[in-house]
Amino acid sequence: MKKCPFFGKCGGCKFDFTADDYYDKKQESLRDIPTTSNPIWIDSGARRRADFAFFGNQFGFYRSGSKQIVPISNCPLLVHEINQILPALSKLPFIGAGSVLITSCDNGIDASIISSISYFSSEFKSLAEKLPAIRISWNGKAIKQSEQPIIKFEDKIINYPVDAFLQPSIAGEKTLRGLVRKYTAGSSKIVDLFSGLGNFTFAVNAIGYDINGLGSKRDLFKKPLKPTDLNKYDCVIMDPPRGGATAQCKELIKSNIHRIVYVSCSPDTFTKDKNILESGGFKLINLIPVDQFVGSDNWELVSLFTKD
Repeated sequence: MKKCPFFGKCGGCKFDFTADDYYDKKQESLRDIPTTSNPIWIDSGARRRADFAFFGNQFGFYRSGSKQIVPISNCPLLVHEINQILPALSKLPFIGAGSVLITSCDNGIDASIISSISYFSSEFKSLAEKLPAIRISWNGKAIKQSEQPIIKFEDKIINYPVDAFLQPSIAGEKTLRGLVRKYTAGSSKIVDLFSGLGNFTFAVNAIGYDINGLGSKRDLFKKPLKPTDLNKYDCVIMDPPRGGATAQCKELIKSNIHRIVYVSCSPDTFTKDKNILESGGFKLINLIPVDQFVGSDNWELVSLFTKD
């Protein structure tokens, strides 16, 4: 492939990941990030989840900077299992406007439809039930479910909730988990903040906290762990949403924690939080960029901070 057929049409990618100069162009966006290693690149065609838009009989990705929908029936970024179901799914008689999050789980396809309309037609239900998906939901309620979608983190099997956070590719997930293992080595009491379904939690035998997921339920934006909580541990893992972990970082610099592994999907909020940690005596030891979001201008940053 010389050029992605949708590049410049849909707004999913800023860079053409099929182009010969893709690595060079994307790496330019790291110029203000203090990386300590060359990027780790994730192959295209490995993305296991994608968020599509619909309006009336239109289905696809939004055109960049507009609400116009570009029809998509086969995206070269996505795994085969998603592309296989797209043609039939895109022809469903959707009602209203909304989105369809399609996830390729370890045992089949999960499709979560969020619509501006609370109901769906009997025709829609009849056609949806014939699709080769193990679960299809409408505004959080199952239309069809032949089995519980699951996700495997090595030897752990996790039930996948509707709309749960998941790393976009298995290759990226394994890469991040390997780096977290490396940076937490030698720690005996680890806490995993914003732990989600447990990608890191199980791998390093950590205690997990998040507002959703499998760990202790806690909104770390509104109620970050305090120093008295943090001082029970000798290492912290954080993998927050794009909003970052500012409130938690302000508590971390007051604690006795000496090692922080910070995984960030937003260079902007990472920089803000990095400045807070450094103001409290932490030093950035390692920072590795991972091309987790192939084609976009976004990076996953895996970092290690320590304090003497």
